[in-house]
Amino acid sequence: MISKVMLTMESRIHGDMYVRFGGGLAETYHRKVAKRCWPSPLKEVADLSAVEKHLTFKVARVAFATTVTMANGIPIESVSKMLGHTSIKTTQIYAKIMDNKVGEDMEVLKNKSEAA
Repeated sequence: MISKVMLTMESRIHGDMYVRFGGGLAETYHRKVAKRCWPSPLKEVADLSAVEKHLTFKVARVAFATTVTMANGIPIESVSKMLGHTSIKTTQIYAKIMDNKVGEDMEVLKNKSEAA
């Protein structure tokens, strides 16, 4: 279940990170505008979730990589591109594989092998 907080973060990320220039994904966009565009959306997310911890751009990127994308089955290659990483190894540092996701993936594999 995606909470209201994650939907808010997702809509903010979609609006701020996936801006397209000439039809191509702006891979360095997040670096150029992170400090200028993110304080307000991060404060809004913190207020919605009653988080007392100071939210940073890095915290938002990690949350996006894990909760919004990987937990919803988005391939790590796509997440890497969305985050503007040139190497998937960088994404692997950000994107923590959650135990429940591994369990879900194993269940899918089990079902496929039983159906064959």
